[in-house]
Amino acid sequence: VRYTSTPLRRLRAMTIYFPAQYEADPAEHFRVLSLRHEGGDDETSWSQPAGRADIILENLLAAQEAVPMIIVMTNGLTDGTWAGGSTPEGMKALEEELLSDVIPMVEHRYRVKKQAGARAIAGLSMGGGQSFVIGLRHPELFSWIGEFSSGLLSDKDFNMDTQWPGMMNAALNNRVKLLWIGCGTGDPRLPGHLDLVNGLRQRNIHCEFATVPGGHEWRVWRVLLHSFLQKIFREPVVYSKDTIRL
Repeated sequence: VRYTSTPLRRLRAMTIYFPAQYEADPAEHFRVLSLRHEGGDDETSWSQPAGRADIILENLLAAQEAVPMIIVMTNGLTDGTWAGGSTPEGMKALEEELLSDVIPMVEHRYRVKKQAGARAIAGLSMGGGQSFVIGLRHPELFSWIGEFSSGLLSDKDFNMDTQWPGMMNAALNNRVKLLWIGCGTGDPRLPGHLDLVNGLRQRNIHCEFATVPGGHEWRVWRVLLHSFLQKIFREPVVYSKDTIRL
């Protein structure tokens, strides 16, 4: 689907997955997952053979292990470089694009629920940082937030209070239903993720942490997505106290 990005001032594209239930039940309105890619990829990556987000969800729906949802996949690059989507300027532009262009367009064109409890946002690597930062900046819009193998969040200089001033305390538990974090056990970003999870828990912020054997690679992210899809849009949310090993 093509749309005009207000902050980037050019035509952009997004890929949208619809479950079979969307056509089967024309009266139903659906929940939406915004799913973001890593640096160097684009809005088609999660639906290509490497990502297989559509196939993963189809199988979960067939087994009744996930809630039917629409998946919206946008382009997380801003200037043609790998780093553009991770800079403060790039992040600000992508945040504005998502809130001002993408969400309104999806809600206008398609049968979707419009409450925070019906919206999730997640991504891998660069897209994981985008999802976590944007999602936590807007808990009034996203109740389900996930990230896989983000470099930004696992950087030694990352500061929660700089990214989300005044928000990172136990009161966040009343606004976000699920804060989900995952990483490969062989990924160089794992130590930073352990620090991130420990930092959240020290502040009494609920989060779930999962690991998968492997590095910074698609076979890890497919497993993480498979687990994340089973948790979102389901209540009550039960957090695991220990690391989940998938």
